[in-house]
Amino acid sequence: MPDAIETKSPQHTPMMAQYLKIKREHPGVLLFYRMGDFYELFFDDARRAAQLLDITLTQRGQSAGKPIPMAGVPYHSAEGYLARLVRCGESVAICEQMGDPATSKGPVERKVVRIVTPGTLHDEALLDAKRDNLLVTLHRHDGCWGIAWLELSSGRFSVLEVGSDADMLGEIHRLDPAELLVADGLELPAGLGERRGLKRQSEWLFDLESATRLLCDQFGVADLRGFGCAHLALAVTAAGVLIDYARDTQRSRLPHVTALGVESRDDAVVIDAASRRNLEIDTNLGGSADNTLASVLDTTATAMGSRLLKRWLNRPLRSRERITARQGAVQLLLGDEAHAPLHDLLKRIGDVERILARVALRSARPRDLARLRDALNALPDLQERLAALDDGSALDDLRHHIRPYPELADLLSHALIDNPPVVIRDGGVIAAGFDEELDEFRGLAEHAGDYLVKLETRERERTGLAGLKVGYNRVHGYYIEIPRAQARDAPADYIRRQTLKNAERFIIPELKEFEDKALSAKSKALAREKLLYENLIDTLNAALDALQATGQALAALDVLTTFAERAQTLDFVRPRLLDAPGLCILGGRHPVVEQVSEAPFVPNDLRLDPQRHMLVITGPNMGGKSTYMRQAALIALLAHCGSFVPADQAEIGTLDRIFTRIGSSDDLAGGRSTFMVEMTETASILHNATAESLVLMDEIGRGTSTFDGLSLAWASAEHLARVKAFTLFATHYFEMTALAEQLEGVANVHLTAAEHKDGIVFMHRVEDGPASQSYGLQVAQLAGVPQSVIARARDKLAGLEQQEIDQGPRGRSRQESGPSAVPQQADLFASTPHPLVEELSDLSLDELSPRQALELLYRWKESV
Repeated sequence: MPDAIETKSPQHTPMMAQYLKIKREHPGVLLFYRMGDFYELFFDDARRAAQLLDITLTQRGQSAGKPIPMAGVPYHSAEGYLARLVRCGESVAICEQMGDPATSKGPVERKVVRIVTPGTLHDEALLDAKRDNLLVTLHRHDGCWGIAWLELSSGRFSVLEVGSDADMLGEIHRLDPAELLVADGLELPAGLGERRGLKRQSEWLFDLESATRLLCDQFGVADLRGFGCAHLALAVTAAGVLIDYARDTQRSRLPHVTALGVESRDDAVVIDAASRRNLEIDTNLGGSADNTLASVLDTTATAMGSRLLKRWLNRPLRSRERITARQGAVQLLLGDEAHAPLHDLLKRIGDVERILARVALRSARPRDLARLRDALNALPDLQERLAALDDGSALDDLRHHIRPYPELADLLSHALIDNPPVVIRDGGVIAAGFDEELDEFRGLAEHAGDYLVKLETRERERTGLAGLKVGYNRVHGYYIEIPRAQARDAPADYIRRQTLKNAERFIIPELKEFEDKALSAKSKALAREKLLYENLIDTLNAALDALQATGQALAALDVLTTFAERAQTLDFVRPRLLDAPGLCILGGRHPVVEQVSEAPFVPNDLRLDPQRHMLVITGPNMGGKSTYMRQAALIALLAHCGSFVPADQAEIGTLDRIFTRIGSSDDLAGGRSTFMVEMTETASILHNATAESLVLMDEIGRGTSTFDGLSLAWASAEHLARVKAFTLFATHYFEMTALAEQLEGVANVHLTAAEHKDGIVFMHRVEDGPASQSYGLQVAQLAGVPQSVIARARDKLAGLEQQEIDQGPRGRSRQESGPSAVPQQADLFASTPHPLVEELSDLSLDELSPRQALELLYRWKESV
């Protein structure tokens, strides 16, 4: 029975009616409805939560004659349950009690204070500290896309426009959003519509005028020209929808979101989705972070540094000025190992970016402020270290923002105890001596017994009544009790409060005043402490802009010191940047394989320039072709990030794109076979590669018949050669090696291997020229193929080779060896000579007069 029907039942209690009213306002999300010490869920929400969280499903009351399903979680441990729900892709509305149950008539007032969604997380317990958690919005018109993204946990807000579906998919793969907002009815490219975290929004929200108004309100400006995005209608529309959604979920104006960054694809080396996946920049092909480029480089001291490192790796720069600035900073930090003490200081900093976001959203916890206090106390030492490196380098801009905040540091140091509790709820956060009123309340609450003993002693001495005593009960509060026989001797300032059989009880103004204070001291102390805590949040928010700039500078410094440490530890060198396109790498190494391989890594050289822009790479399976290709791309990528690179020497020219077509995979959900996926990726490369692109092509055409596959590989290579893209083209089609003789700028290289008895030894060294054989049977033997199958394959291979030899020169053996041999299948691309060619070959040019030659040309022209 759907909840929509149940809500119409007249049998609901006032509290349940309140719940249903709030639930109707928040359809599509789970409602955590606060009841005392629990968040309760009802109806379908309860059933779903019980299933996802493995909690008990109970019942409460009835609706339409049926029990109401109910499930709940303790409010003090709700974060763990929220984290599990968010990981399942759920969104949760947090409904809190706003009124006092003791004074409320009817159901206590409740209100949704926040909606927790996968893309709007900022609680530390719900986030992966080392990965961005992005909310992204897409808007499309006439084939172009506007993209906006926000990391609520840091306040970074950016937009971009792209001109095709492929470019949009590449950016989505780079951003990897936790939540993706699109308009109802928007048709999405294959694969994107099934993405977890996809949410449809009403089409009317995607309005440029409304979006512009929202953004201007958010930033407190008259127009968006100052952000450089006023002309980007699609991106601005997407950004407006995003900021409206984020504000609604947080029930806040998002004070830490103060600027809108504009990205351009021309500013970065473009890497499409397939290429990014194949390069395993921060996620491997299995979906984890192990054995990726980021895993090798990430020795950052802070979580915000780790996140920035991944952003840099995923968006290599094209600006030579910015790359050189980063390189210069790394070089400076390497001098006298200056990076080491900076790294140690940065460890004291913590995740300032996310702490400040929680401060802005007023959800910062006491330990957040304690970490911020420690960070502020570390800034003077950090600034002193940076000042010692003053040379007008790229660190100057960072040094400008990494400045101390002595007043804030002093305030937090005096206000907070050394190790505060997790939450402010029960107090115990503000240090003694910080606030006189709080100390008084605490003193009353903690030392009431001492005061009463002292009062009793004093009053006995003052009155001379030995039987006088001070007591307390819940009905009458504090009192002075005197035996009935002595009551007539009570002082005039004693006011009778209660008469007992054997005693009289009195109150005096001093004790009454103490009673008023003591009975409410604990609650007043807690209220005072919460007020002081809110004042701390207010003070920090007043300096939020400057603190955020400091946090961003600290993250950048963390990445640069990491680049320096990695360069020293892993023996990386500073690449020389060239004005002209091309790559020249001496002793290049694969940064990941080198670290995870137990065997010593074999370095190799690479030279690509306009005169040698394509290498056809042959050699055995497992011989290292893919490693050689990938290391070239990763070295180029690192150089464009401003990092040093794993090589003996490197010269890197300008690149606009990096393409990779490596490995095999299918797309069963999208109905695409392995070969279809291969051809789709190949098509994208052939359409978009330029003379400044780096292209890695591995085993094109292997998913179809030999002649079809070879023809496609040949034609693809010819196209890239005409474009003059810098191409590494690995193949097992030895016929492809003939390209080096037919096309300018194409050369052959091969990965070496040696036969030993019936086995094979991979040398992993790149040498000029084509490979002599593929060693397919030897590799199959290494893989454990049964010996009987290997023996049968050898017999079959010998027969096929003999058959080719018997067919004559056109059937030349693929296994032919020797330095001058160029294995090929010449007849595959051969054709009957054109009649004009035959006629031309028979001509004696010296016997032709100029007039005859001209007439001949006219006749040939007509025939063509």
